[in-house]
Amino acid sequence: MTNTPDFTAMFKDVMGSFPVDTSAMDGAFKSTTALNEKLSSVALTAAEKSAAVSSKWTQDTLAKLADMSKAKAEPADYAKAMTDFASASAEVAAENMATFAEIAKKVQMDTVELFMAAGKDMSEEAQTAVNKATKDVTAAAKKAAAK
Repeated sequence: MTNTPDFTAMFKDVMGSFPVDTSAMDGAFKSTTALNEKLSSVALTAAEKSAAVSSKWTQDTLAKLADMSKAKAEPADYAKAMTDFASASAEVAAENMATFAEIAKKVQMDTVELFMAAGKDMSEEAQTAVNKATKDVTAAAKKAAAK
């Protein structure tokens, strides 16, 4: 009689010695939380800068309104004050909108840089995890085949 190999036992040994490495999940979780922290920082910095621009814009507008509302000696002075206010307001609006655009541009650039760096890091981590898993599975298969 010939001995036939017990494939069920061999398969069970292979599956039993199959490595389960949770460090890859831990690493992915840590990478994700680090990315979220950096993205939150970018967003909060932008919000802070935007709030500062808005606050200064409001203060400047109120100061110009105070100047415009002062009593004038001649009726024509009121027209000039209104024209000066409108002109100054348009100029300040253009400056502030350019500042908001710069803030948005910086947010966009920072976000792209973060995602590119995260993608590179995750790709490297995935490659390392795949290489380790391949090595572990190969070793487990060899060990099971040797039994």
